[in-house]
Amino acid sequence: MAHTKQAAGYDRLTITLHWLVALMVIGLFALGLWMTGLSYYDSWYRTAPDLHKSFGSLLLLLMLLRLIWRVRQPRTAPIATHQRWELILAKAVQGLLYLGLFTVLISGYLISTADGRPISFFGLFDWPVLISGLPNQADIAGTVHLYAAWSVIVLAALHALAAIKHHLIDRDATLSRMLGKSN
Repeated sequence: MAHTKQAAGYDRLTITLHWLVALMVIGLFALGLWMTGLSYYDSWYRTAPDLHKSFGSLLLLLMLLRLIWRVRQPRTAPIATHQRWELILAKAVQGLLYLGLFTVLISGYLISTADGRPISFFGLFDWPVLISGLPNQADIAGTVHLYAAWSVIVLAALHALAAIKHHLIDRDATLSRMLGKSN
């Protein structure tokens, strides 16, 4: 159950998870684009997808932790100078980012398990195959994965640009709070 109390700023775990997720999303996107251009004879042909799947699995765990933590923590109070439309737009983009990230992660899982093989997590253990063998599973999940990944990157760029706008033009504490600085 979510708290109704509001916090003045973000706690360290929220800030850490935010930036870890941001770095992982950018890294996984770059790795995903790069590995699609690898040939069968490239030395990274098998290694890159394994790393992509492992880090994608780690991102799923971080997103689940982030979601649980977000529900359990008091909401951070909005900055008084923010307009109502900015708050609505920020909430919508944040919701779409969560939806997009979970869509990317689930579709990635469906691509990887389409042939019935589990996903290795850095060689430590295997994620079980829960769904496989659906008609065109890998192709459909691959298309969803691609479009959802691009959508997340575009939304994340807009999110970052909005934070920079608040910092440089509005000169408010929006970005500073997510950097762990007090208001």
